[in-house]
Amino acid sequence: MVDSCGWLEHFLDGSNRAFFTPVLKDTSKLIVPSVSVYEVCRRVLMLYGVQQADMVRRAMTSVTVVQLDATGMYQAALASKEYQLHMADAIIWQTAQSHAATLYTQDAGLQRLPGVVYQAKSTNTVG
Repeated sequence: MVDSCGWLEHFLDGSNRAFFTPVLKDTSKLIVPSVSVYEVCRRVLMLYGVQQADMVRRAMTSVTVVQLDATGMYQAALASKEYQLHMADAIIWQTAQSHAATLYTQDAGLQRLPGVVYQAKSTNTVG
Protein backbone atom coordinates (compact mmCIF):
# COMPACT_ATOMS: atom_id res chain seq x y z
CA MET A 1 0.00 0.00 0.00
CA VAL A 2 1.21 3.49 -0.88
CA ASP A 3 -0.01 6.54 0.99
CA SER A 4 -1.32 9.69 -0.67
CA CYS A 5 2.05 11.44 -0.89
CA GLY A 6 3.47 8.43 -2.72
CA TRP A 7 0.71 8.50 -5.31
CA LEU A 8 1.37 12.22 -5.80
CA GLU A 9 5.10 11.58 -6.20
CA HIS A 10 4.29 9.00 -8.86
CA PHE A 11 1.72 11.03 -10.81
CA LEU A 12 3.51 14.38 -10.55
CA ASP A 13 7.00 13.00 -11.23
CA GLY A 14 8.35 13.91 -7.81
CA SER A 15 11.90 13.19 -6.71
CA ASN A 16 10.82 10.07 -4.75
CA ARG A 17 8.91 8.61 -7.68
CA ALA A 18 11.38 5.72 -8.09
CA PHE A 19 10.75 4.66 -4.48
CA PHE A 20 6.97 4.36 -4.96
CA THR A 21 6.58 3.25 -8.59
CA PRO A 22 7.59 -0.44 -8.15
CA VAL A 23 4.98 -0.86 -5.43
CA LEU A 24 2.32 0.91 -7.51
CA LYS A 25 3.08 -1.31 -10.50
CA ASP A 26 2.47 -4.51 -8.51
CA THR A 27 -1.28 -4.18 -9.05
CA SER A 28 -2.08 -7.76 -8.05
CA LYS A 29 -1.20 -6.91 -4.44
CA LEU A 30 -1.92 -3.18 -4.38
CA ILE A 31 -4.73 -1.77 -2.26
CA VAL A 32 -5.79 1.86 -2.08
CA PRO A 33 -7.44 3.45 0.95
CA SER A 34 -10.51 5.39 -0.17
CA VAL A 35 -9.29 8.48 1.70
CA SER A 36 -6.19 8.47 -0.53
CA VAL A 37 -8.39 8.72 -3.61
CA TYR A 38 -9.89 11.88 -2.11
CA GLU A 39 -6.56 13.40 -1.06
CA VAL A 40 -4.75 12.73 -4.33
CA CYS A 41 -7.62 13.74 -6.60
CA ARG A 42 -8.18 16.93 -4.59
CA ARG A 43 -4.52 17.94 -4.95
CA VAL A 44 -4.37 17.13 -8.67
CA LEU A 45 -7.68 18.93 -9.24
CA MET A 46 -6.32 22.06 -7.56
CA LEU A 47 -3.05 21.96 -9.50
CA TYR A 48 -4.10 20.70 -12.94
CA GLY A 49 -7.88 20.59 -13.30
CA VAL A 50 -10.67 18.13 -13.88
CA GLN A 51 -9.21 16.13 -16.78
CA GLN A 52 -6.00 15.26 -14.92
CA ALA A 53 -7.89 14.53 -11.70
CA ASP A 54 -10.22 12.18 -13.55
CA MET A 55 -7.26 10.37 -15.09
CA VAL A 56 -5.76 9.96 -11.60
CA ARG A 57 -9.09 8.72 -10.21
CA ARG A 58 -9.34 6.08 -12.94
CA ALA A 59 -5.80 4.88 -12.29
CA MET A 60 -6.27 4.69 -8.53
CA THR A 61 -9.60 2.89 -8.76
CA SER A 62 -8.37 0.34 -11.30
CA VAL A 63 -7.02 -1.64 -8.34
CA THR A 64 -8.67 -2.66 -5.07
CA VAL A 65 -10.01 0.34 -3.14
CA VAL A 66 -10.68 -0.38 0.53
CA GLN A 67 -12.21 1.47 3.43
CA LEU A 68 -12.44 0.92 7.14
CA ASP A 69 -15.61 -0.20 8.88
CA ALA A 70 -16.71 1.41 12.16
CA THR A 71 -14.36 -0.76 14.20
CA GLY A 72 -11.46 0.10 11.93
CA MET A 73 -12.28 3.80 12.22
CA TYR A 74 -12.28 3.46 16.01
CA GLN A 75 -8.89 1.75 15.81
CA ALA A 76 -7.67 4.62 13.60
CA ALA A 77 -8.85 7.07 16.26
CA LEU A 78 -6.92 5.13 18.90
CA ALA A 79 -3.83 5.13 16.67
CA SER A 80 -4.25 8.86 16.09
CA LYS A 81 -4.17 9.47 19.82
CA GLU A 82 -1.36 7.01 20.56
CA TYR A 83 0.94 8.12 17.73
CA GLN A 84 -0.30 11.72 17.43
CA LEU A 85 -1.34 11.31 13.79
CA HIS A 86 -3.49 13.53 11.63
CA MET A 87 -6.84 12.03 10.67
CA ALA A 88 -5.94 10.91 7.14
CA ASP A 89 -2.60 9.46 8.26
CA ALA A 90 -4.31 7.47 11.01
CA ILE A 91 -6.94 6.14 8.58
CA ILE A 92 -4.33 5.23 5.97
CA TRP A 93 -2.06 3.50 8.49
CA GLN A 94 -4.96 1.63 10.12
CA THR A 95 -6.18 0.55 6.68
CA ALA A 96 -2.76 -0.99 6.03
CA GLN A 97 -2.82 -2.67 9.43
CA SER A 98 -6.33 -4.03 8.88
CA HIS A 99 -5.27 -5.62 5.58
CA ALA A 100 -1.85 -6.85 6.79
CA ALA A 101 -0.28 -4.58 4.17
CA THR A 102 3.06 -2.80 4.23
CA LEU A 103 2.66 0.97 3.96
CA TYR A 104 5.18 2.88 1.82
CA THR A 105 5.51 6.56 2.67
CA GLN A 106 7.69 9.64 2.77
CA ASP A 107 5.62 11.10 5.61
CA ALA A 108 7.96 11.51 8.59
CA GLY A 109 5.02 11.24 11.00
CA LEU A 110 4.50 7.61 9.96
CA GLN A 111 8.11 6.42 9.85
CA ARG A 112 8.23 4.95 13.37
CA LEU A 113 5.02 2.94 13.08
CA PRO A 114 4.94 -0.84 12.61
CA GLY A 115 4.50 -2.04 9.04
CA VAL A 116 5.87 1.14 7.45
CA VAL A 117 8.64 1.45 4.87
CA TYR A 118 9.88 5.03 4.91
CA GLN A 119 11.89 7.05 2.40
CA ALA A 120 12.88 10.53 3.57
CA LYS A 121 11.12 13.36 1.81
CA SER A 122 13.35 15.22 -0.59
CA THR A 123 13.22 18.99 -0.68
CA ASN A 124 11.91 18.75 -4.26
CA THR A 125 8.89 16.53 -3.57
CA VAL A 126 5.28 17.28 -4.43
CA GLY A 127 3.31 15.30 -1.83
